[in-house]
Amino acid sequence: MPKIKTLLAGIAGVLLFSGILLPHGAGAETTATKSQFLNIAHRGASGYAPENTIAAFDKAVTMKADYFEVDVQRSKDGHLVILHDNTVDRTTDGTGYIGDLTLEEIKQLDAGSWFGEEFAGEPIPTLNEVLDRYRSKNIGILIELKSPELYPGIEAEVALLLAQKKLDKRTDKIIVQSFNHDVMKNYHRLQPTIPVGVLVSYTPEGVSDEQLRQFSTYADYVNPNQRLVNHDLVQRVHANGMKITPYTIRAESEARQMMAAGVDGVITDFPELGRLR
Repeated sequence: MPKIKTLLAGIAGVLLFSGILLPHGAGAETTATKSQFLNIAHRGASGYAPENTIAAFDKAVTMKADYFEVDVQRSKDGHLVILHDNTVDRTTDGTGYIGDLTLEEIKQLDAGSWFGEEFAGEPIPTLNEVLDRYRSKNIGILIELKSPELYPGIEAEVALLLAQKKLDKRTDKIIVQSFNHDVMKNYHRLQPTIPVGVLVSYTPEGVSDEQLRQFSTYADYVNPNQRLVNHDLVQRVHANGMKITPYTIRAESEARQMMAAGVDGVITDFPELGRLR
């Protein structure tokens, strides 16, 4: 734990020296600058290409999504890589935990054949590669910190990478989210210029007013399981100054239900569903 605290302190020092780390809330934008209904391609256009690959992200660009979502984890040797599961078993021809594999080992895996022969050999990309490839394209990137509790300090590493690439103030380009709300609090402290989203899993009790109040102190988006969404929740999210983009929409009926409730966007495997309005 002391090593982790030292890492965070060191990165925070770099951000502060660069003029990037501001006091809590100072200079932060309360919402992304895009005003239209947000059509967010889940792990890329993952209904049409293997999830979290360049093929899926390129398809999202072709289909004119506003953002595509990526899941970020860390390799054994410290590289930020894009994969949803904690293991490579489901979506590649390999086995093992991401955190136990080096980047070289990860890059040898086929992340496309499971989806279709035409995607054979599709590699697992790094966050660095994704940022470089799409930074000048007309699409934003929703970065999810996947299981950050497995990778202590990953939020600071992402913040530093965005700063190095001068994307730290691109509120129209980058959103960062996670199910780990403590990590997102820390991310907002490190980089308050980037919009933050909190992912919320389904629970029968729903989302309380107190939870929303707490979220509003550091988050710009509440991104819940679609089963939680109704007009009341949308109104309460908006009353707390945040936007709401539920996940994961896979059918026209689901998309229309979310739109009728008044959401600000949808996270979907099929980007055409975000254009039904």
